Amino acid sequence: MVLNEDHSVPVVSVAVYYDVGSRNEREGRTGFAHLFEHMMFQGSENVPKAGHFQYISNAGGTMNGTTSSERTNYFETLPANQLPLALWLESDRMRSLNVTQENLDNQREAVKEEKRLRYDNQPYVNGFLRLFEMCFRNAANAHSTIGSMEDLDAATVEDIREFFRIYYAPNNAVLSIAGDFDQRETRRMVDKYFSTIPRQPEPPPVDVSEPEEVMERNDVFLDKLAPVPAFALGWKIPSRRSPEFYALSLASHLLFEGESARLYQKLVKGEESVVQIQGGIDERRGPSGLFIVVIPKPDRDGRQIRDAILTELRDLAVVGPSDEEMEKLRNNLFNSSVRSPVVTVSGAATRRVRALRSGSRTIQHRPAELSGSDAGTNFGRAASLSGY
Repeated sequence: MVLNEDHSVPVVSVAVYYDVGSRNEREGRTGFAHLFEHMMFQGSENVPKAGHFQYISNAGGTMNGTTSSERTNYFETLPANQLPLALWLESDRMRSLNVTQENLDNQREAVKEEKRLRYDNQPYVNGFLRLFEMCFRNAANAHSTIGSMEDLDAATVEDIREFFRIYYAPNNAVLSIAGDFDQRETRRMVDKYFSTIPRQPEPPPVDVSEPEEVMERNDVFLDKLAPVPAFALGWKIPSRRSPEFYALSLASHLLFEGESARLYQKLVKGEESVVQIQGGIDERRGPSGLFIVVIPKPDRDGRQIRDAILTELRDLAVVGPSDEEMEKLRNNLFNSSVRSPVVTVSGAATRRVRALRSGSRTIQHRPAELSGSDAGTNFGRAASLSGY
């Protein structure tokens, strides 16, 4: 449990992080972690279907849930005097979620509709997901969070109940509370609502290792919804909290962040060859990924733009950043730290839970000292995808 007492406003946030994401799914049974983001609002022993929404809304609060490859979380923000309500709701569904055939059937259809709306009927999205499959060879890393609709169709209610039993147990969760509350009274309430929920055996370990590779992969994805061709580049990179990962994180700031970033200045402002360029790191406990997505202008050659990007990456890897770039990077990171969500009620809880789930007991709010050599690194071989 993580408690962050803050009496600046009469508001409290409650977040429950379950240590389960798409990485925990086995082949043939993908999409379960995201499915539970829907199932968890279908009622429990003392809460009717959709009752969670109604209770929180009637109390003047807001709530949501999210799923990633690494974790699933559920959170509420509401007036401070409604803290017992949030704890009761979260404990009731942890203890006694209604995992029934009816709920599975209707939420399976809800996920299919979400996939049609947010993936299948959006340009570029499925092409970008193909890049994950090209970068990662381990199925635990390669498949998307929303999973396979064929796998969801094949899932039985017994499969779903077993997934809930294994991963939605108190010993596989972190409860975080931030805001205007009294710690002694809150600990008493947490004990009241959660202490009788039985533990379960520890979940099976997940192998997210990736083979050492030096090959380059290329593919073409035909996207009928794309208004203009686009292409994407991806690299499999070391796991977070490694020196190489930190170096690449700094490099990605210099390459992508803001209008002064190298690639924005070169391709958008300088050559005026692209409509849009985005990039960043997908941070994971196992091997992570660095990705670039580019939409060239219709009259420009995507191959020349790709070569220009790779040249810029090689220059950063070999020569390293300038003193001016490093000063800008320090200032940006300092600004981000000062303005980060850690100053908000829910953000404070989120930062602490992230630290705990990654095995760290230390939370640092001050940017570290950076040197130019930190940001210069070797990008190695890429996976590239064109959409023509």
